[in-house]
Order: sequence, then C-alpha cells, then structure tokens
Amino acid sequence: MAGTKAGGAKAAATNKAKYGDDFYTNIGAKGGKAKVPKGFSKMSPEKLRAAGTKGGTMSRRGKTK
Repeated sequence: MAGTKAGGAKAAATNKAKYGDDFYTNIGAKGGKAKVPKGFSKMSPEKLRAAGTKGGTMSRRGKTK
C-alpha cells in the first residue's frame, strides 16, 4: 500500500497516534524557523560589495539604435 492514498492516510494516522494530533503542524512550523545560511549571507563584506557594484552598473536596457 506504500505510495497510495490509502497508505498515506494510514501513515498519517500512525504519526498522529504516536506523536499527537499537532504532528504536522509542528513540522510545518519548524520549516519556517530553520536558520540555515544560504546565498549571500555566507559571503564576506568585500564580496558582497563587489556583487552589488556589478549588479548596479549593468544596464537593463538594450543598445541605442
């Protein structure tokens, strides 16, 4: 029954019986609170400044005709 709708319902019932009715609520809340450094937060201030300068100087317009 794994991978079917009935199997999913059975697994959900088991999780709620083991860990309480708010099991899925707690999982969802943890996802929003996770603090994992990603992207620009891992860069040094010098690299951040260089990246900002590059982005600020690039033109979004096409060449003049």
